[in-house]
Amino acid sequence: MDDTIPDLFPFMWHKSSSHARLPSPCQPLRSCQDLCLPTSRGTAPLTRFRFYQNVCTQSYSYVWWNWDRWEREIDWMALHGINMALAFTGQEAIWQRVEYPVYLSLGLNQSEIDEYFTGPAFLAWNRMGNLHTWAGPLPLSWHLKQLYLQYRILERMRTLGMLTVLPAFSGHIPRGILRVFPRVNVTRLGSWSHFDCTFSCAYLLSHEDPMFQVIGTLFLKELIKEFGTDHVYSADTFNEMRPLTSDPDYLSKVSAAVFRSMTGADRSALWLMQGWLFQHQPDFWQPAQVRALLQGVPLGRMVVLDLFAESKPVYSWTESFYGQPFIWCMLHNFGGNHGLFGTVESINQGPFRARGFLNSTMVGIGLTPEGIEQNDVMYELMTDLGWCKEPVNLQRWVAAYAMQRYGATNAQATEAWQRLLQSVYNCSGICVNHNHSPLVHRPSLRMNTELWYNQSEVYEAWRLLLSSAKELGTSSTFVYDLVDVTRQAMQQLASDYYQDIKQAFQSHTLSRLLTAGGVLVYDLLPELDNLLSSDQRFLLGRWLEAARAMATSDREAELYDFNARNQLTLWGPNGNILDYANKQFGGLVLDYYGVRWSLFVSTLVKCLNTGTPFHQSQFNQAVFQVERGFIYNGKRYPAKAAGNTLEIVTKIFLKYYPSARKRSHWRSM
Repeated sequence: MDDTIPDLFPFMWHKSSSHARLPSPCQPLRSCQDLCLPTSRGTAPLTRFRFYQNVCTQSYSYVWWNWDRWEREIDWMALHGINMALAFTGQEAIWQRVEYPVYLSLGLNQSEIDEYFTGPAFLAWNRMGNLHTWAGPLPLSWHLKQLYLQYRILERMRTLGMLTVLPAFSGHIPRGILRVFPRVNVTRLGSWSHFDCTFSCAYLLSHEDPMFQVIGTLFLKELIKEFGTDHVYSADTFNEMRPLTSDPDYLSKVSAAVFRSMTGADRSALWLMQGWLFQHQPDFWQPAQVRALLQGVPLGRMVVLDLFAESKPVYSWTESFYGQPFIWCMLHNFGGNHGLFGTVESINQGPFRARGFLNSTMVGIGLTPEGIEQNDVMYELMTDLGWCKEPVNLQRWVAAYAMQRYGATNAQATEAWQRLLQSVYNCSGICVNHNHSPLVHRPSLRMNTELWYNQSEVYEAWRLLLSSAKELGTSSTFVYDLVDVTRQAMQQLASDYYQDIKQAFQSHTLSRLLTAGGVLVYDLLPELDNLLSSDQRFLLGRWLEAARAMATSDREAELYDFNARNQLTLWGPNGNILDYANKQFGGLVLDYYGVRWSLFVSTLVKCLNTGTPFHQSQFNQAVFQVERGFIYNGKRYPAKAAGNTLEIVTKIFLKYYPSARKRSHWRSM
């Protein structure tokens, strides 16, 4: 290796990792000694690196964070042994700021820069070239605040011994570049997801054009001058975007150009790349194309995040990424959805299989959720595995987890967690945690209610947790879990009532339709909203007020409020990625999901009364007005919890548990 390159992966060259230069990660919260399977003893780390974050987490979870919230997260990272993390905050300020601006120095005017950037809640996809303009522009105050945050984030991460990963130039440029340099060699890529070219169809600068190196190196030099560097950079040129051609020579030259723009600013640059594209478009990314893109960069100078390895590992069909180092990652969550979910057997076995794979180049494990603040148990398990030589005994592990989480040993709470772990947290095969519950999606007569687990296990865990409340009810984490499991039980019940509604309509049974629809709309959803409103961690108002708190004027507050509401709901001007980032928040359940379901039930009742068929397209037009109305209703929601959670859960349990158990027993027969 070049002597100027940090010796980050010595085992690849010397068959040993004992002389790593990085500070040792923090000690684990508990030893694996008593949790590992009989063949495993000791606490030697599984791998050198423990990576954290997904580029999308910046928008789905972090977007409205202040320094206090960032500080808590970074401390959590340190306590869980994280030693490599993205540090993407504030990069737009480098592109357009007043002093030494990259875009302005190239000749763009401010309006062209404003037209390029999206609003705050959609910046992740602007950075990857998927979107432009939508929900923007970004105010100057946004850039200044994000710059301030980035200074503090980097200082804290580096003080705790973490490698910070900075953004690099991937080749996407604003349209204004074409005005300044009319002869520049660019191609307009196709549209992304369900957006048209009004907000999509990125301009990709040719890797052969001299401006590619000018822009890429200029940006990175300014970034390093501002923030310093740990020599690791991230760039994604083709994230969910189809390249111009499948010619391996083209793909190799593109990655070579991206890497060359990094080394033009930092001779010691290491490229950290998301491997999502390889499994997202497998028809395009065949072995020849993957090999070409990866080997356009010298071996050891790129690290690939096997982003969704718990369900769709890429290392196994690419010969361990054709020699490039990779990090085995658990993606787990899409869009920050609420909903109990996990693949415990897969993550308990997967990293060890990957490490033992023929000629494995695995150098770490990672957490790469699109959204956080859900399913804590999965992230605790994944970070604990980094300290084990072999898989843990899951039943013993979760018993220890429950004790540590609540600060006391309780047999019923332990059994509740063991039931959850073997059911809702044990999805096998290819499992994608988009919450498909009818509750949080636009109603239709063709909604998916299939579950990967026995729902009676969740009902029994619900009973067991509630029975533990007298002893554990003073624990904040216990109360959170009780709310979350109750929420899951009510989500299951919503699916059952939806099935009743659907069957009643199809059999033309008006009385049954009115009964099931009435219970769902006028009792279950209001009760769920009341439950969620009793815990600050499940409040819509907390999300919206955090957005408004970033503003320095009423106009900015309205822009940020729009961003925050749109991301949760329509995800675009016309429901382009409708309900992708759905959340079960107090306020949102009643005023958004509840209103949609009310319209759906009343429409079905009208159809039966008039003898007319239900037309989904007509309903979609009507319900779209409801969805837009929520985004623009201007209502302020409480940011503080109201009500006694334990009393609310008890009331709901006594009302719904008996029939829930009966329904689940009938379904399992």
